[in-house]
Amino acid sequence: MQKKSVEELKKIANDLRKKVVTMVYEAGSGHPGGSLSAADYVAACYFSEMNVDPKNPKWEDRDRFVLSKGHAAPVQYAALGTLGFFPEEKLHTLRQEGSFLQGHPNMTCPGIDIPTGSLGQGFACAAGMAIALKHDKKNSRVFAVVGDGECQEGEVWEAAQTSSKYQLDNLIVFVDKNNLQLDGATDEIMPLGNLAEKFKVFGFEVFEIDGNDMEQILKTFDAIKNSSSQKPKCIVGHTVKGKGVSFMENQVGWHGVAPKKDQYEQAMKELGVRN
Repeated sequence: MQKKSVEELKKIANDLRKKVVTMVYEAGSGHPGGSLSAADYVAACYFSEMNVDPKNPKWEDRDRFVLSKGHAAPVQYAALGTLGFFPEEKLHTLRQEGSFLQGHPNMTCPGIDIPTGSLGQGFACAAGMAIALKHDKKNSRVFAVVGDGECQEGEVWEAAQTSSKYQLDNLIVFVDKNNLQLDGATDEIMPLGNLAEKFKVFGFEVFEIDGNDMEQILKTFDAIKNSSSQKPKCIVGHTVKGKGVSFMENQVGWHGVAPKKDQYEQAMKELGVRN
């Protein structure tokens, strides 16, 4: 993948946000909040950092991407459609009967490496992929996106232990720490403590950043590439749920709700779409 500048990637992330809001609005259902918070990281991965080929989605030497918080599927679909893994007009079929763009990722969609949805399982699958790539002596990497609410699942920590035991330095886990989940604030539902310190104790090399700051994301990727550590990598990204749309930002109610017509028009205006 050809490297892009910070400004180019910011524009791409904003474009992904427009597509997410449009897809969810047209479908009348979906999860905008967590899709928007992860958009910067997803843009950096797919459009600059990862080695993928839209014309050959199953290319053996590709990097893998696992959206462990599978409900944020719209932002991954937006990236895949923009890159040309499938015709971009298919983005308008989100959640429709017969569409391969369902509410959670599934492998009928070109570019999806594993179906996800049951929280915690995606991280475990990502660790398994990383083990397999090492066994096959491949230089490919696995990028996983995990929600902070998802970190309340025990399977996340079993996967973390496995990643450390097998020294999966080809695994990069991004924790989308937007502090909200379906029913409220993560620290009210089940306090997570210091996630960065937890991942360190579990044997990860940890980077704590502003997960909506493209420059910080790219610098972190560079730091990871320059690291000589055999530890798996974790990026704890402090993000804003609903990022980019003022009335969605930091609002738990926008976890899984589609905007109405007037809200959609306001959101698109804020994202830079003119009538």
